[in-house]
Amino acid sequence: MNSRAWTGRGSVPTAARPRPRWRGKKSGPNPTDRAKQGTKRSLLVEAAGVPVALVVAGANRNDHKLLGPTLARLPTSRPLPSAQRPQSLCLDKGYDYPQTRALAVEYGLALHLRTRGEEVKALATEPGYQPRRWVVERTHSWLNRFRRLLVRWEKQAANYEALLHLACACITWQQAGLFG
Repeated sequence: MNSRAWTGRGSVPTAARPRPRWRGKKSGPNPTDRAKQGTKRSLLVEAAGVPVALVVAGANRNDHKLLGPTLARLPTSRPLPSAQRPQSLCLDKGYDYPQTRALAVEYGLALHLRTRGEEVKALATEPGYQPRRWVVERTHSWLNRFRRLLVRWEKQAANYEALLHLACACITWQQAGLFG
């Protein structure tokens, strides 16, 4: 049995917007889709892409406002960061606000904010550079493989969150190698 302990290194949060079918709590007008109702899920993953924390909100919420509740949902106490094992938080420029920097200091995380252009430039100039944002995008893709989550049919926010947590548990179980 391969057990994993969350180290907190390379944590990457992001938000995705699944298409809603019904209005319900924690749904709001999507600013990019003619103000149709939508849901945003903010997800924090560890370096390997295993989901660690999840928050659901309306699609009209800015990503940086969901960072605090997402970090507050960390289920376990994490090891303290040290010089040998620093813990980082990798974000895109959408999170570049003073509140984000204050949260990173509060949680003892080294903050990495990069735009897509900076990542492309780093790939070309720095040997061995690995972009970090793709890890969380892959996890959102894993969540979308659960067809029930691709379109939100649940009116109750608690039901939708329960399905998301079940999917995250399945992903964690599979990444731990327990499915065989």
